[in-house]
Amino acid sequence: MRCRSFVSILAITVATAWGVMDTHAQAPTSSTPAAARVAETSPTPMAQSARARAAARTLAVPRTPWGDPDLQGSYTTTNENGVPMERPNQYPAQGEMTAAEFHKIVVAQQERARASAGRIGGAATGAGPAHWYEHLDAEPTQLWQVSDPPDGRLPALTADGQRRQKARAPRVTEPQRFEQFTLYDRCITRGLIGSILPVIYGNSLDITQGPGVVAIRNEMIHETRVIPLDDRPRPATSMRNYMGVSRGRWDGNILVVETTNFTEETQIGINGSGNAHSAEMRITERFIPVDGKTVRWEVTVEDPQTWTKPWTFGLPLTRDASQAVVEYACHEGNYAIRNMLTAAAAQGR
Repeated sequence: MRCRSFVSILAITVATAWGVMDTHAQAPTSSTPAAARVAETSPTPMAQSARARAAARTLAVPRTPWGDPDLQGSYTTTNENGVPMERPNQYPAQGEMTAAEFHKIVVAQQERARASAGRIGGAATGAGPAHWYEHLDAEPTQLWQVSDPPDGRLPALTADGQRRQKARAPRVTEPQRFEQFTLYDRCITRGLIGSILPVIYGNSLDITQGPGVVAIRNEMIHETRVIPLDDRPRPATSMRNYMGVSRGRWDGNILVVETTNFTEETQIGINGSGNAHSAEMRITERFIPVDGKTVRWEVTVEDPQTWTKPWTFGLPLTRDASQAVVEYACHEGNYAIRNMLTAAAAQGR
């Protein structure tokens, strides 16, 4: 069951921000598939990336009637909820971890997520029943997301990048003016990357293909990217939008999507918050088929105005027909922003 409400939008941001920063988030309480997977794969994203790319070269991927690799279907990223973007200090950048060690971390993450579910959204709004949340049994496959640089950390910021980060307005938990509501609060966008990074629910996405085109539809904030697979020219750089302008191509079995023409108004992180970037950012995504159930999503961020060198992160998209994209009715009947501003005015704030 899935809940769709503005109250939950604020709750997701609070809960997921906690989960991403918490390096011991929760996981399965049984002899979990996650533990079994780790027995044969390293939980380091660099190792997983290398394996996925090598496997994709020879994998027998189904074909569409027109001959392209067929990646179509419903996917979810829920299992990677709570996995931080950067490597936590307590984990070495390289080296293997036993299945038992990884399983212990996963179990601790699950238990912590269940314990915090009742507090999501705060006492003022109420958390709602636990079955609203889809992340409580998350079975992550890795300990962090960044695979390059090899140390699992973001590159250093440029001087302009440091200025941009300092200028970024902190999230206001009790907005008193309209401009204090984020693009996500206003049901506009979570940005290209934030729309796929996992939160506490709504992590479905759908890939649909046609001759010369791929469409990627995100469940939360109901955005669809229609990606041409040809060399048609991009619009002028003066034409920018939150999700950018995408062009795709096939590299063997791997779908490569390059996106430019961004604004500076989104950020790289969950729900469109996190690392501030410039309008000159270029995003290169690779959708790498791993097996019949998994496509690894890898993203390279190039933004010389913000970071001193490019960086790459990734996580698996798990095929799951039961997680089909459903309506995300974010605006209909939504009086939250009006009511919050009215209440703030009534209190003289």
